[in-house]
Amino acid sequence: MPFPSSLRARSGPRRRSLLAVAPAALLVAGCSADSENSASGGSRPSAADRVRARAARDSRALAERYDAVVAAHPALAQRLRPLRAEVARHERAFAGTPSSSPSPSVSASPSVSASPSGPAAPSASASAAVPAKEKDALAELAAAEREIADRRTEALLTAPGELARLLASVAAAGAAHVYLLTEAGR
Repeated sequence: MPFPSSLRARSGPRRRSLLAVAPAALLVAGCSADSENSASGGSRPSAADRVRARAARDSRALAERYDAVVAAHPALAQRLRPLRAEVARHERAFAGTPSSSPSPSVSASPSVSASPSGPAAPSASASAAVPAKEKDALAELAAAEREIADRRTEALLTAPGELARLLASVAAAGAAHVYLLTEAGR
């Protein structure tokens, strides 16, 4: 008699797909290494700057989403803190700021986002959009991580060498975050 397969439907990436994405992303990033020397001409620097700025904005918005989930579900704070810290490091890497200097979005604690005024107001409005169930909030975070990781994977195809390597690395980290948000908590 064959063993029945698992009754629960698995969502999110499987371990095999995570392991398959990382080498492919690194391979693509390595193939574009010669384009970093040709970045001095034409529109290459502006295209790379746009990709870098978009990636920094995406990371900033994702960090705000993490803050909103923690504000709405304080019990998840310990689980989400390391992932949010990684997202903040990604923002600094794309913005070009050294990781030793804290950025304003990193120094703000998640509890600050409950204030309706000041710089934390966007996070406060975002907390209204956080689902009431923790599981649903984690699923939305995972979906946001997946969308951004996919966007970065697409962008690395045309990015110059060093930026492509950074995009590949951060996209792989985002795929790992998706796994941690979906599968690891079960």
